[in-house]
Amino acid sequence: QVQLVESGGGVVQAGGSLRLSCAVSGRTFSVVAMAWFRQAPGKEREFVAGISWGGGRTYYADSLKDRFTISRDNHKNMVYLQMNSLKPEDTAVYYCNSGPRVDYKNGMDYWGKGTLVAVPS
Repeated sequence: QVQLVESGGGVVQAGGSLRLSCAVSGRTFSVVAMAWFRQAPGKEREFVAGISWGGGRTYYADSLKDRFTISRDNHKNMVYLQMNSLKPEDTAVYYCNSGPRVDYKNGMDYWGKGTLVAVPS
């Protein structure tokens, strides 16, 4: 099993920035990729960004790649999501995700409990 714990969410004004963190523990040797998903109120969960655990190759939702940056620190077992120029439509619960097989469409095996990001209009 792999445990994921998100932090860093909160309320931020439109145009502001926020950095989310995800602490990874447990069977980390089985992880091949990490990702962030989000779910806005009344909407389906959607892919935000992903990164391969070894090589650091990144992937983004097309609509977010200019404002969001995913990164990882293998030594600290941490994954980050830097979010800039936040908009009210970015309001959502953000989930950390990982697993032994890459699946940025449906999500991988392990999920955190999520952290709320709210951008008031």
